[in-house]
Amino acid sequence: MKVLAGDVGGTHARLAVVEIDAREIAILEARTYRSREFPGLAPIVLDFLAAVGERCDRACFGIACPVVGGECETPNLPWSVNARRLAADIGIPGARLVNDLDAIAYGVARLGPADLVCLQAGERREHGVIALIGAGTGLGQAFLVWDGVRYRPCPSEGGHVTFAPRTDLERALQAALAAELGHVSFERVLSGPGLVNIYRFLAARDGARENPAVRDAIAAEGGKAVSRYGLRGEDPLCAAALDLFAGVYGAQAGNLALTVLATGGVYVVGGIAPAIVEKLSEGRFMSAFRDKGRMGALLEKIPVHVVMNPRVGLLGAAVAALEDDAVRADGAPCATRPTHPALGAR
Repeated sequence: MKVLAGDVGGTHARLAVVEIDAREIAILEARTYRSREFPGLAPIVLDFLAAVGERCDRACFGIACPVVGGECETPNLPWSVNARRLAADIGIPGARLVNDLDAIAYGVARLGPADLVCLQAGERREHGVIALIGAGTGLGQAFLVWDGVRYRPCPSEGGHVTFAPRTDLERALQAALAAELGHVSFERVLSGPGLVNIYRFLAARDGARENPAVRDAIAAEGGKAVSRYGLRGEDPLCAAALDLFAGVYGAQAGNLALTVLATGGVYVVGGIAPAIVEKLSEGRFMSAFRDKGRMGALLEKIPVHVVMNPRVGLLGAAVAALEDDAVRADGAPCATRPTHPALGAR
């Protein structure tokens, strides 16, 4: 079956035509668009379909917003998306919307060991809950639960919960952001814009250290510039910002692991983690992950991996479209089987 899959974030909208069945999956055509250059999702889809000239049987889009009743208001884009209207506009009946982390959760089931970097091997519990956390333009969270036959994704908007600082520096960051924003969620810190927020905070504390050229690069490129200068060690403020970011990221990943009791593992996804996997592997991330007092021993047993495959959201949207088709056809769950050993064998 050919399906149209979408991975739609606040910065980029990635679309693909995917050939998929219960056991195999292949991306036939794929393109990336800048989300803010379009007034909504439908115009992007129509442009893509016209460019590739393919007909698809079904469509599913993972989108960075809470999807309720087939509708969502995107927090990082001026869009309102309705699945029924979208289906009519693009000419694909039954087009489906899911949260972007839900789509990635479906996609993780189709990954293999080569798509992952291990931060902590842990001791995976068979059929245990699996958690996902992903920083990009925003901060997404989701988890998967075993229903007796397969893993099923559960949505979450945990990225918008209140930021909980752990250190004096993080408390000062929280106070500075609160003075500017009011409510400070984890997303205000753990995201591309959040990385810029951290840099601005550190620069304000020690303006004499700020490099004007670096400041201009960050103004033009956002968090990517902070990551680049920080990883290369070319700017002390960027390096400090990246260190603080990694610690907060690990702490919130640990919070999520405890909240859902993720004995099946934690997967760090999104656009930022693969770009800074070197930093996440240094130890600061995992130290903060395990720093949970009496629960530290439990956190030491939870496997933690970074997902490196940039197309996991597209793969997951295609899997979700296939599942939707199977359910509509005969009322039974789709027979898809995950390939990654953490989620079971084919």
